[in-house]
Amino acid sequence: MKNILKSFVIIFLFINVSCKSQQMIQTTKDVYKLKEHQEQFINKPLANVLKEIKPEIKMGYGNNDEGHSYFSFKFITPEQAKRSEGSKEDRVSLYVYVKEAPIDWNFENRPKGKELLWTKEDVQKYGNLTVIRIKVIQPIEKE
Repeated sequence: MKNILKSFVIIFLFINVSCKSQQMIQTTKDVYKLKEHQEQFINKPLANVLKEIKPEIKMGYGNNDEGHSYFSFKFITPEQAKRSEGSKEDRVSLYVYVKEAPIDWNFENRPKGKELLWTKEDVQKYGNLTVIRIKVIQPIEKE
C-alpha cells in the first residue's frame, strides 16, 4: 500500500510540473517571439501578452497617436533610457496596439516621478483591452 501511495505521489508531481507552461519570453532576447507568434494574441486581451513576459517591464505607457492606440513597453528604467544604458537586448521596445481608442492614459494623474512606471494597477486597468498588432523595435548601436 505504501508503494502504491508513493507511486501515485510521484506521478502526480511529475504531471503537475510537466503541465505548467513556460512563459514565451524568458529574456529580453526573446521579445521577438511575440511578433513572430502575434497571431495567437490578436483579438485577445492585452493581459494574455503580458503573461508571456518573464523579464520585468520597467517602463510602460499608453499612447494615442494618429488614430492608433498602443502601449510602449521597455525593460529598462527611464533613467537608463536617457543614458542609453543596458545591453542592446534590454533596450528593446515592445509596442502592443489595441482596438479600443483612445487609451485613457494621463501622465498628470500618475504619481510624480513615476509617470512612466508600468504597475500591477495598469495591468488590471488595461489588461482587458483587445490586441490588434505587436511591434518590436531594437535600438541601433551608436558607433
